[in-house]
Amino acid sequence: MVDEEPILEPELAIVDPHHHLWDWRARVAAAPPSQHEFETIYRQTPRYLLDELLADLGSGHRVEATVYIECRSMYRADGPLAFAPVGETEFVNGVAAMSASGVYGSARVCAGIVGHVDLTLGDGAAAVLEAHLARAPDRFRGIRHAAAWDADPAVLGPLSFRPQGLLADGAYRRGFAHLARLGLSFEAWVLEPQLPEVLALAKAFPDTTIVLNHVGTPLGTGVYAGRREERFGLWRDDIRALAGADNVVVKLGGLAMPFCGFDAKDANSERLAALWRPYIETCIEAFGTTRCMFESNFPVDGYTCSYRTLWNALKRIAAGASESEKAALFSGVARRVYRLDA
Repeated sequence: MVDEEPILEPELAIVDPHHHLWDWRARVAAAPPSQHEFETIYRQTPRYLLDELLADLGSGHRVEATVYIECRSMYRADGPLAFAPVGETEFVNGVAAMSASGVYGSARVCAGIVGHVDLTLGDGAAAVLEAHLARAPDRFRGIRHAAAWDADPAVLGPLSFRPQGLLADGAYRRGFAHLARLGLSFEAWVLEPQLPEVLALAKAFPDTTIVLNHVGTPLGTGVYAGRREERFGLWRDDIRALAGADNVVVKLGGLAMPFCGFDAKDANSERLAALWRPYIETCIEAFGTTRCMFESNFPVDGYTCSYRTLWNALKRIAAGASESEKAALFSGVARRVYRLDA
């Protein structure tokens, strides 16, 4: 696809708070947890490392910094299994150091790092959290232990491997309790019906910043196919309730993932903005511009559109916002939450 859209508001500063880096070819050759995961969800982008990210960052928008979010990439092959995810932080911190040299452009790639820790280790999670911090003390900001689950395995497909009720699990919460002590945040990736579980977690741990990923992942696959409009009110009510927890912020994006079922592959930014606007505007109305941040979720959202088109779509949605509101949504909130200027 030739992407010829002109860049909208090219001088608007962006901090992209949600992207990944991976080489799934290497992972499949080693020992993947799921061969089908490579063959389906990520086959359109088997490699997305610094070169590929830089190509997207250089496509025209003014991206000043990025935040890396875990994706089970470059885990250690040796040593205790619980500490294998520390390899991902080591890898990403090296990429961040490359970027910080200035040799690769002005954008500061992976200025913040969110890794993974198995919180079901309970109190044993503390040592792994501290190991992450030791490997990247200037950049490590939090963790994500995804809890996305649905009774219909067709909703998530090969990603349907997590247990039900993870956020309420006793051992999980014992591990979670160590985040506040270490000054770390938590990324919540759940599906739309699980939003009340995030609210319960936020109330139980009011001193921990919880970042809701992908506006709570509205669904349009499996048993939810063709029912997105029918369920919009349920999602909206849960978002409004979640906004009542002051320690929760929300990422505005992820709607290009196949789980949402928009079926808008290769659509232009005007079409994408029309599809995504109800969800994004609802979140901004509920949380306010000081608790929302736009995200790319690349390369996953590359399933639907290019990096250039995605940010154009988000800029269209925010067109009516004031300059200060745009500054918060596109960069300010991300800088604050991930302490990028610390």
